[in-house]
Amino acid sequence: MFAHAIAFIKALGLTKVDVLGFSIGGMIAQEIIAQARDLVRRLILVGTGPRGADMSTSRIAEIFAGVYDPPEHLWLATHFSPSASSRAAGLAFLERKLARKDRDPELSEEAAAAQREAIGKYVAPAESVLDYLKDIRQPTLVVNGSTDVMVPTVNSYILQQNLPNAQPDANHGSFFQYPELFVSQADQFLTSALQGDDANLQSSERLPFPSIISEREFS
Repeated sequence: MFAHAIAFIKALGLTKVDVLGFSIGGMIAQEIIAQARDLVRRLILVGTGPRGADMSTSRIAEIFAGVYDPPEHLWLATHFSPSASSRAAGLAFLERKLARKDRDPELSEEAAAAQREAIGKYVAPAESVLDYLKDIRQPTLVVNGSTDVMVPTVNSYILQQNLPNAQPDANHGSFFQYPELFVSQADQFLTSALQGDDANLQSSERLPFPSIISEREFS
């Protein structure tokens, strides 16, 4: 799959790109850099893991074996937590998704089987399996939720700890090193309306920052 992505980028006449990879796309993104390092300027990895990823707590098989009514609610189980606020965000996501008229065709069973086989090979344990990460020197942003049931969140931590240019590069005093970035993020947190911004909600019902709702939705 990464070879097809590289070929497509080059066919567009692009010589330098920023790459965002989600889930299996994040695995492909890492392989794009491994095979065509000079092609990528910056990298964003979302909900993904490295080669040899720890999938011991993944619920992929359980979730995809389930029955959902309507079927689209499968994506609530894969992408959102069970809390009321997260489920509401998931339903809003599905509404946006289904409103699109230019959606890609559904994945065929043959393609799905090929994906499962590829993921199985990618996450297979091997000696020194993480060594390749040291050669990914592009500035990299690693993003995940607190409880990823598909590619367990620990894998994002492993990526962040092993990628030499994972952002932010900092120690105990991170907000001293990046004062402008910290102030902008802190101000966003303090002044924006948050999903679950209600003192009466249980912690399990909340969506953590930065699950931000526009102030206009409250007016």
